[in-house]
Amino acid sequence: MSRPVDNHLRPDAAQVPRLLALVGGSGLDAHFSRWGPVPGGGRALIAEVERSGLRGRGGAAFPTAVKMRSVLGRRQAVVVANGAEREPVSAKDKAVLTYAPHLVLDGVSMAAEAVGASEAVVCIDRSATEALSAVSRALTERSRAGADVVPIRIETTPSAYVTGEESALVHWLNGGPAKPTFVPPRPFEKGVRGRPTLVNNVETLAHLALVGRFGADWFRAVGCDAEPGTTLVTVNGAVTRPGVVEVPRGASLGSVVDRAAPAGPPQAVLVGGYSGTWVPYQPAAGVGLDSVSLGRLQASLGCASLTVLGPDSCGLAETAVAVRWMAAQSAGQCGPCVHGLPALADAFAGVVSGDRRGSALRRVNQLLPVITGRGACHHPDGVTRMVRSAMTVFASDIDNHRRQGPCRVRHGLLPAAPGAPSWR
Repeated sequence: MSRPVDNHLRPDAAQVPRLLALVGGSGLDAHFSRWGPVPGGGRALIAEVERSGLRGRGGAAFPTAVKMRSVLGRRQAVVVANGAEREPVSAKDKAVLTYAPHLVLDGVSMAAEAVGASEAVVCIDRSATEALSAVSRALTERSRAGADVVPIRIETTPSAYVTGEESALVHWLNGGPAKPTFVPPRPFEKGVRGRPTLVNNVETLAHLALVGRFGADWFRAVGCDAEPGTTLVTVNGAVTRPGVVEVPRGASLGSVVDRAAPAGPPQAVLVGGYSGTWVPYQPAAGVGLDSVSLGRLQASLGCASLTVLGPDSCGLAETAVAVRWMAAQSAGQCGPCVHGLPALADAFAGVVSGDRRGSALRRVNQLLPVITGRGACHHPDGVTRMVRSAMTVFASDIDNHRRQGPCRVRHGLLPAAPGAPSWR
């Protein structure tokens, strides 16, 4: 379905940024002037999305076309745009909702038409006030212009880490707490009000809107063969220009970090947020931001955040802060979260504090296999993945802490939970 587009509307296929090309001009007139009206396409769009190779940008990188087909043909389907971003070191979803709300809403409308949905919901964290305002204004403009084929409404979600997990989001939309549920059934089988539900990340839907306009070949002109297109990445930590950037999928980690101007020679980078993986900056700087390249480092892009650890920071102390925060953000539904994560946070804090006898380190090693893979959802698995990577990358620091006591870090990189330990 290579859709005909007026030449003056078709951007250069190699153009980057794409999603954020209209920052500063996000009104509907400017949007249509840049991209043209919302195209139709129906079921043909799914085939084009499949050919484009578009994968979800919410963390799991699941093929978007497969998700769409899972809902196709089921009666009274619902589309849910997931913008319930609560990862402390990621702001990409807020950025695309704030600066490209019409592109996201185009994707919602086009996905709904393609799968035969009768309604759509955009879920946004209630604390993301700029994003909420931008999407609200955009929906008002679109309503007046008759731009959407189905009713689209906003739902403001609880500010909790697990809210963004798709079963938790659907459970909350159905009137329950925003906590993950056991699957099956999955949302495409029984979702919002028991109806088949397509849940996509808001960045994914913005990309879908451009695939529907310009086709798969245009989309694939940048990025990797296996993972084409661009991706939004949040870069923060020990950098002088933190923020969200749009880069080709597969761009080197070092080139993305350089754009944010590191404040000093980086020690390491936390890839993928609080459920992610610490990697040493060298040789990771030359690694591409794609699944295969990062996989060689036992890492994945996840929520697409890169948190830079500077030369004067303690990676163990930062990890301890993140573990404590994640323990406080669990669903509290099963043993690994209720008991395992707080115990892990305590034990890891003991490592940082300088346990000379090594009992805290032994406790961490005892807890990791007990917690991993035992939860009803994957929340504890993300925490143990981060801890394991920290113990590898900062192995020499563990020995230094045991001999010399904790580092005296005055300013932390990672947002801390209430009651953070005194060495912070």
